[in-house]
Amino acid sequence: MKKNTKLSGNTLNNSYFLPIASLIFSVAMLLVVGRAVANNAVLRSMFSCQAQGLGGVIPTIDVSYQQGTNLSFIQAGEVIKKVWLNDPSQVIMDFDGPVCMQFGATPNTNTEDCKNSAANVIQLRRIKKLNIPGLPTTSNTLLTVVTEGQGKNKLYTFRVLYGTGSPDYHTLAIFPDPAGKEAPCIIQR
Repeated sequence: MKKNTKLSGNTLNNSYFLPIASLIFSVAMLLVVGRAVANNAVLRSMFSCQAQGLGGVIPTIDVSYQQGTNLSFIQAGEVIKKVWLNDPSQVIMDFDGPVCMQFGATPNTNTEDCKNSAANVIQLRRIKKLNIPGLPTTSNTLLTVVTEGQGKNKLYTFRVLYGTGSPDYHTLAIFPDPAGKEAPCIIQR
């Protein structure tokens, strides 16, 4: 005697169940992986001409309390020669090597540290606002960087935006402009 183990209503129709379960699993994985990738974006990059604002847009850098943001000129092969930060009351800076330090009304670029500047990376971090007399409260500041590479000086300006949450990236990398092509950000007039 043969036993019938199939009970009506207790089996799923495999022809419908398997593709639907597979689709639901795939969508869930894409959402989880996509969110993890978005939350762990470590690098934002731009060409040198874009970072110099030659396309008519001032580039931005986000800084927050939670972690620092690096500005890297390594990929462009440039050395940082001088840096200005318009509002030093909310951002601190550090460098990966010596940078020209000048104080006072008469700059002297012939000093030993200015001749031997060797930094390629600036690390920016937001701090609790310091009360500096005469300095107005602002919602952002301007970072100016002068670099030297391949025998040329370049001037970069970045709008530094103050954030409170975790930034979307931790490094803004500046790349050389594409060789043999017109720069991707020069406006034709």
